[in-house]
Amino acid sequence: MALEISTPNHTQVVSGWAANDESGTIKPFIFKRRENGVDDVTIKILYCGMCHTDLHYTKNDWGMTMYPVVPGHEITGVITKVGKNAKEFKVGDRVGVGCLAASCLDCDYCKDSQENYCEKLQFTYNGIFWDGSVTYGGYSKMLVADRRYVVHVPETLALDAAAPLLCAGITVFSPLKDNNLLEQGPRKKIGVVGLGGLGHVAVKFGKAFGHHVTVISTSPNKENEAKLRLGADDFIVSTDPRQMQAGRRSLDFILDTVSATHSLGPILELLKVNGTLSMVGAPNKPMDLPAFPLIFGKRTVKGSIIGGIKDTQEMLDVCAKYNITCDVEMVKPHQINEALDRLARNDVRYRFVIDIAGPNSSL
Repeated sequence: MALEISTPNHTQVVSGWAANDESGTIKPFIFKRRENGVDDVTIKILYCGMCHTDLHYTKNDWGMTMYPVVPGHEITGVITKVGKNAKEFKVGDRVGVGCLAASCLDCDYCKDSQENYCEKLQFTYNGIFWDGSVTYGGYSKMLVADRRYVVHVPETLALDAAAPLLCAGITVFSPLKDNNLLEQGPRKKIGVVGLGGLGHVAVKFGKAFGHHVTVISTSPNKENEAKLRLGADDFIVSTDPRQMQAGRRSLDFILDTVSATHSLGPILELLKVNGTLSMVGAPNKPMDLPAFPLIFGKRTVKGSIIGGIKDTQEMLDVCAKYNITCDVEMVKPHQINEALDRLARNDVRYRFVIDIAGPNSSL
């Protein structure tokens, strides 16, 4: 579906990169952003992470893409203009913008700093902003964002390696916080399913918070990486029945980060009685959820999507405290299509980040 809405105050011409159809091919794209309003900040984008969601939207995998789509919701940069109500920011501040562009501001969830669960939530790209315009994301040179959806990036965090924290970081931080697994809680045995962009950050958080961390993966060749580089305590190959049997009822909590369709039954068997499996991956097809592992283990399956702005700021501050960033591979804008192809094959350790402000910024 193609959708263009003309709004009078969208006068700032911006260079970016967009997909125009279901081929998902990214091409240069010139568009307009709104003028900086009283509640806005204007951001010169320096870096933008490449999330698996970008791949889904460029190819319309979920049937909801509004073309042309400018992806990107892991954005870091510096403020160049500040609206009069944005008193918490100043020109030159290092800031980040994640998945959220707008919400109703009035519902119970917005009032409780859970804007990510607002029914009127609009995303940083492929959303409809308050003025009726389609939102365009961080594969672009500049962004105008409402102050309520912007966070400060601590000085100790490199802006390139911090960019994916705006999605990948908060996506795994929120369920850990929701299940009392931050640093102030008791030491637990937690599992992380999948060692990709989300999973590798989850391992870092788990170890920083003092937990025993087991990585569960279909790839035996990731064991050394998980243990030696990321500090995981154990590794289970999920396609090995003997390893899965040996791990039965060993974990208090499992964070499933995998975006491919897979059965939850074998993973649930790794949980202790009363254990919790939290889903943060987004497979585009239903997954198998057998009843017996649930009822015989009194187990819970729940979901989580990103986090509110307050939690996102807390997450970044925690990352600064423990020196946690994402392991990234930098690409130039002319390499976006190649990076998306590699991302589709899971050929990245562990997150691509686009050097938006680099000298070679055209395809």
